[in-house]
Amino acid sequence: MDAAVIVVGAGPTGLMLAAELRLGGAEVIVLDRLAEPTGESRGLGFTARTVELFDQRGLLERFGEVETSPMGHFGGVPLDYSVLPGGHFGARSIAQGRVEAMLTGWATELGADLRRGWDVTGLTDAGDHVEVTADTPDGPRTLRARFLVGCDGGRSTIRPLAGFEFPGTDATIEMFLADVVGCDLEARQIGEKVPGGMVMSAPLKDGVDRIIVCERGTPPRRRTEPPTFEEVAAAWERLTGQDISGGTATWVSSFGDATRQVTEYRRGSVLLAGDAAHIHLPAGGQGLSTGVQDAVNLGWKLAATVNGRAPAGLLDSYHTERHPVGERLLMNTQTQGYLYLSGSEVEPLRGVFAELMGLPEVGRHLAGMVSHLAVRYDVGEGDHPLLGRRVPNAELVGRAGDVGKTSVVELLHAGRGVLLDLADDAAVRDAAAGWSDRVDIVTASPHGTDPGPYDTTTALLIRPDGHTAWAAPGADGPAEALGRWFGAPHRPDPVRK
Repeated sequence: MDAAVIVVGAGPTGLMLAAELRLGGAEVIVLDRLAEPTGESRGLGFTARTVELFDQRGLLERFGEVETSPMGHFGGVPLDYSVLPGGHFGARSIAQGRVEAMLTGWATELGADLRRGWDVTGLTDAGDHVEVTADTPDGPRTLRARFLVGCDGGRSTIRPLAGFEFPGTDATIEMFLADVVGCDLEARQIGEKVPGGMVMSAPLKDGVDRIIVCERGTPPRRRTEPPTFEEVAAAWERLTGQDISGGTATWVSSFGDATRQVTEYRRGSVLLAGDAAHIHLPAGGQGLSTGVQDAVNLGWKLAATVNGRAPAGLLDSYHTERHPVGERLLMNTQTQGYLYLSGSEVEPLRGVFAELMGLPEVGRHLAGMVSHLAVRYDVGEGDHPLLGRRVPNAELVGRAGDVGKTSVVELLHAGRGVLLDLADDAAVRDAAAGWSDRVDIVTASPHGTDPGPYDTTTALLIRPDGHTAWAAPGADGPAEALGRWFGAPHRPDPVRK
């Protein structure tokens, strides 16, 4: 084998997956058809849950100061995301190119083998391994790996080569996106209605403005090249009356409202993640964010599988957990599209929706959906409120001579499981001793005046992706959950009490 895993696509999803695999001890090769990154950035931020994930790996500080906003929108209707504890609309003004550059640095630091200019042309799943052929700068090459993951975007090469079904609906509209200079634009919020369509403009930096143009009644075109700035400027003038043709565009792109999702995230030795598995109308930075979350869910499971530590069914839980998340992503982005792209015929719907969003319960529901803070997995029986949910951060103080002062986020930096003993319970620690090669066993207590959900919690088993797999009180000991998520124990060694 050339590597345990081949990842195709060096966007945020593929790079995050490569790094997660390396944290789990798996050898990985990343192939990307581009010789160099384009520098283009459709996305300008990411959701609150993805902020948490980057923080859990110690990556958030690499962006410098991260600006978030409590206010956002749902389909162009204003929505306060701070109705959720720790909630916000997401990180702002962080271009996708910066995310890719940061993740490239992290993945290669961890030892991922990144090969650019490799254009995949063929794929064979032999059952116990995968063979992939590619055109490279040095001619055709063939690589072998135990698994292959397609993270190569909405126009994925891997998806059809591996025979994934991709049902859904085709695009009904075409939207233009461009970064322009010299156009003297006033800011226009997303969802701003104009006769005949929708426009948006927002200042970025260095005199650059991001614009989006959606002109109703213009069917999507099959393009082999990006639209020209002349097309964008003409559509802008038709909708706003403003002539911006004297400006210039640093780059131009088009997209639509096609909505599709593969029926399965795994076929044999081939898996899909990110836009390769689901495409949708961009709304609220959810595309990049969902791809990163797919990667974090899959990475530790796939690494455990190739290293022979995975319990039965662990890898299949990737589809079980993430396919429903993708379904809800498609549902909420389609709904938002109806609200802010349709014509006057849906004004009554917008009015009713705005009234409903004013209700606290509705606001919390929608904020949790778009921020991805409400994602909850079925991890087994138990009635603890954190069970299956992402673990919130908290400052912790360990025993003297043990971990000292730390936090839940810091404990997850290494990408390992964590058994957090909050009650200094030797029985809990002893029960987990057989998994100490895969799970860090930490005794600590909440530090600060507001322990939040940790106030009455005595112990937690946290998966590497930051979701709670077991919690006490409210359940028997952690051994069953440890076996379900981390495999068979090794020969137990006594844990210092």
